[in-house]
Amino acid sequence: MSSKEDLHLELSLSSCTPPPTTTSSMASSVSVSVSTQSPFKLSPPPPPPRCITSPPPQHYQHHYFMTEALPPPPSSPPPPPHHYNNTINSSGGAPLRGPTTRTRRSPVQTFKPGKTETVDSPYPWATTKRATVHSLDYLISNNINMISGEVQCKRCEKIYQIEYDLREKFMEIAMFITKNKSAMHHRAPAVWMNPNLPSCKFCGQNNCVRPLIDKKKSLNWLFLLLGKMLGCCKLEQLKYFCKHTKNHRTGAKDRVLYLTYLGLCKQLDPTGPFDAV
Repeated sequence: MSSKEDLHLELSLSSCTPPPTTTSSMASSVSVSVSTQSPFKLSPPPPPPRCITSPPPQHYQHHYFMTEALPPPPSSPPPPPHHYNNTINSSGGAPLRGPTTRTRRSPVQTFKPGKTETVDSPYPWATTKRATVHSLDYLISNNINMISGEVQCKRCEKIYQIEYDLREKFMEIAMFITKNKSAMHHRAPAVWMNPNLPSCKFCGQNNCVRPLIDKKKSLNWLFLLLGKMLGCCKLEQLKYFCKHTKNHRTGAKDRVLYLTYLGLCKQLDPTGPFDAV
């Protein structure tokens, strides 16, 4: 029995005794314990991202929308003057000349003996200067509101007077020019070249009453303008107007008639859009 008990005791001790540890396992355990006990060395955090701010949006600016006036643009330098080249040419002739500029001469009005630039005013709305009428402000301030003129029927040959309201008729012509000037191309339209004439108040015939046109210096220019009957004038009479108002008077009738319409409107309203250019 003692031998069996001794054997049983040895077996129990052998099962309870831990297996011997090797050097490698001890080293690993030591390294693990050391590594676990040593603190971690973290890399420094990256710098914060830079906030890139975009520049404020540029707004389109134009001098039309700006309150302050822009400085005037730099003026271009004047062209160099033309100098004559006084060198003698190879053939020994006259000295060579450089390019020259040709200036257009302004028309100089000349009057025949006994005639002057001024005449007796033929109508209350006309000035003493040839082919010139008073301004609209002058006429209204002097209570000249109705413009009259003589006409004659081509059928019954009756002669009588017609009156036009100054402001009403001038407004019609001014609005027509403002609306259609760009499409005229410096030429009178057909409605000016061949005007619609009034009807006769005696015989009732349509489009048959023409203005009585006498001498050029006594033409009733304002009446013809308000009645849109300047097209009844001859080319010579229209050139007379352009001559004494310093307008270009060469060309066809539609060109001279266009200048006459705009010239008279410019006399009535100097600040209106009635420039011929």
